[in-house]
Amino acid sequence: MSFGSPSPSSPLVLALLFSSPLLADDLFLDNESLPQVLTATRLKQSPAAVPGSMTVIDSELINASGARDISELLRLVPGMMVGNISGNQAAVNYHGTNATEARRMQVLIDGRSVYRAGLATVDWSDIPVAMEDIERIEVFRGPNTVSYGANALMAVVNIITRNPADSHGTRMKVTRGQRGIDDFYASQGVGWDGGDLRLSLSGQQDDGFDTDSSGADYRDSRRLNRFNLAVSQTLSENQSIDWQLNAKDGTNQRPYTYRPVFSGITAAGNNSDVVAKDYAGSLRWNLDINPDHSLYIQGSAQHWDRQQTWRACDAEVSFSPQLTELWQLNPNYTERLARNIERFTGPGAPAGTAAEQALGNQVLAQWRNGARQTLCGDIDQSARETRYDLELQDTLSLSDSLRLVSGMNYRYDRANSETYFNGTLDDTTWRAFGQLEWRATEHWLLQGGAMFEDTQLTGSSLTPRVAVNYLINPRHGLRAVYSEAIRSPDMFENNVNWSYQVTNLRPSAYGQTSARYFVKTRGPGDLEQERMRSRELGYNGYFAELGLTVDVKLFYDEISGMISEPLRNNQYIASNSNSSRFKGTETQLDWRLSSADRLRLTYAYVDAEASNPQDERLTARNSGSAGWLRNWGHGWNSALFYYGDDALNGYRFERVDTRIAKRIGLGKANLELAGVLQQRLDHQPTTFVDNNYDERRVLYFSAELTF
Repeated sequence: MSFGSPSPSSPLVLALLFSSPLLADDLFLDNESLPQVLTATRLKQSPAAVPGSMTVIDSELINASGARDISELLRLVPGMMVGNISGNQAAVNYHGTNATEARRMQVLIDGRSVYRAGLATVDWSDIPVAMEDIERIEVFRGPNTVSYGANALMAVVNIITRNPADSHGTRMKVTRGQRGIDDFYASQGVGWDGGDLRLSLSGQQDDGFDTDSSGADYRDSRRLNRFNLAVSQTLSENQSIDWQLNAKDGTNQRPYTYRPVFSGITAAGNNSDVVAKDYAGSLRWNLDINPDHSLYIQGSAQHWDRQQTWRACDAEVSFSPQLTELWQLNPNYTERLARNIERFTGPGAPAGTAAEQALGNQVLAQWRNGARQTLCGDIDQSARETRYDLELQDTLSLSDSLRLVSGMNYRYDRANSETYFNGTLDDTTWRAFGQLEWRATEHWLLQGGAMFEDTQLTGSSLTPRVAVNYLINPRHGLRAVYSEAIRSPDMFENNVNWSYQVTNLRPSAYGQTSARYFVKTRGPGDLEQERMRSRELGYNGYFAELGLTVDVKLFYDEISGMISEPLRNNQYIASNSNSSRFKGTETQLDWRLSSADRLRLTYAYVDAEASNPQDERLTARNSGSAGWLRNWGHGWNSALFYYGDDALNGYRFERVDTRIAKRIGLGKANLELAGVLQQRLDHQPTTFVDNNYDERRVLYFSAELTF
């Protein structure tokens, strides 16, 4: 399977070829229950009734894939662009936009957001949940601000963990392999009268990529350990509570990228690794008032701690008060002077305003009088973020044909960093949401919803969604959806106060052992929300006799007011002046050919146009996956997966993963031995030029014991 340039309509034609001859025979259904999803509207719905496109990665797929990371599983989602910033930093975007930052997708664990509002990112490898604890991943492919608020601009990924009641017993697993792969997992599940508990401990480590573009060793390994405790307790016939505690601790290596500004200075070369610590806790009270009316109240607290320090060297003049003043006056002028200072020591400061030249000449005098000596000091780029979240949701069946979900949410975010915010910055968000589902007739389903959101830093917004589903029968549905969505600029984009306090200076700078570096950046403070308008036509069908599920989507999305410019300390020009347009088609096919075989195919054609070229870089025009799962009997099973895209940030990606496993009964226990081989079919870097492996294949093995 290799990607060329097929017609955008080819997946739709493929689905119709499958569906047309079978539709007439499938109009009358038996009483077989239909699968249901929750993420789309917060209401339990069959896939044919959802007002949008859904992908569900179930536990069978998760296990068969052999994936060690959640980001790798998302390669199974059509239209999802999965790359790497470095070995321990995944870049995941739906349909695209900037390659280095994933700012436009909401990521949840059991409904709790893990999107960091302070620095606008999702730390995929640091999410404090083990792969073995995941029951399924529901992905809503499209804007869903209506249900989940700002940042659900392009997609929602909801990671749903296993119920403690389904986790009784002991489970232990170890994984070893090439590239320094060394993982472990252990869990214990117990139950009592009215309650269940699962405690799990897990760890991961690997060496990341081997070499950068120059052939030098690439410093991007990771080491992490996780703790998870999940408890469900029944209080009465109609009440229960669920609570979780999660923690993660580890180290992510970072390449040393600092380069001195002034000529003749040698970089210190120390590491700039990140010590990452995450803590989270949540408590949810569920109340079933009657069979048609239920509500829950959920509270959660999260803390992200990223400790990053390193030692850097530059010229003493870097801490000159006059150079700092000049930077505040004109960064571009200052950059030109600093990087070419030797050229101006004779003729004087470059041409500019009178104030610029006066300050420039003072800096040149300092340079000539000895301020060119090398100083080295410690830089602390640590950041800490905290979130408190409280949500009330009410679900009500008003009649057999009318359902309503509504609720309110309060969230408090605080970010603390001496480097990024010169202290502490906080934000509060209030939300009110509602979604109405009306079965107008046996075949017509009308849905509408809206989210009102007000944030302290960016103001208020109202985002709607309307959808019409025509249900040929409960298993087959056509849909037409229009929705609007927003993304609020995060604290870093809008309110950054970026400067470096360098400590332990040796020798001292202007008589001080601690001083501010001359580069200082302030965010604009007046950025507006990004806005998206989305139109979608689609079909979802389940052919029970064949075990075949098909979903097809045609889409046209427009984003305006995009914040796309580089957010670097020496080049920070954030604005709402950019826009993007995405159109194309997606399809996914899941076919249980027999009790032993399962076939799964996905494909996406995405045509992207953007005012900023960087927003097109992480959009592959053609991408997809193919998977074949086989149960051979006698405890043997295998899986074969293909993943590919024609150009992600300019680089082709094609890989084949093979997993073979054998399950052995040991009395009341079971032992599963498995091996995974990943083979790259291309010979290009992964997403960025510095991401290179010495070998195009990697092999790792696992042993899992359950009893």
